[in-house]
Amino acid sequence: MAVTERIILNFTAENYDKPITYHLVKDFDLKINILRAEVTPGEEGHLLLDVEGEPEQVTAALAFLQQEGIDVVSTRRQIQVDTGRCTHCGACTAVCFSRALVLERPTWELSFHPDKCIVCGLCVQACPVRAIRQGSAGRSAEELAGA
Repeated sequence: MAVTERIILNFTAENYDKPITYHLVKDFDLKINILRAEVTPGEEGHLLLDVEGEPEQVTAALAFLQQEGIDVVSTRRQIQVDTGRCTHCGACTAVCFSRALVLERPTWELSFHPDKCIVCGLCVQACPVRAIRQGSAGRSAEELAGA
C-alpha cells in the first residue's frame, strides 16, 4: 500500500544543483509533487514536496537524500496552533491560500488541516494574538523512515 509524506528538503551551497527529484522518480519509483520551491543559486534551496510510493521505496529514498547531504524535515509538526490562545478571529484564514486554516461552520472555530499546509508562514505573521507558530520540530529522516 502506497504512503504519502510531505517533506521539506533543505539544500546547501554544495548540493543545491543536484538532480534530486529526478533520482527520486527514476531510482525509487516515487511520485513527486513540488508544492513550493525556493532556490538561491550558489547559496541554498528549499523544496516542499509530497512524496508518494511504497513504504520501502520511501525509506530508501530518505536514506539516499541523507547520503547526498540533504536535510529532510517532515512538515507534520511545522505549524502549531495554540487553541487556548486562539480567539478564532479568522485573520489567519485570510492569508491561507491552501485552505489549511478554515473557520468551521456553524461554530466559527478555527480548524487546521496539516495535509493542506504548504508551510508558507503567512498565518504566523497574520495572527494578532500570536497563537500560531512555525517551528522546526519536524521529524528527521531517521524518524520518518521508522514511521
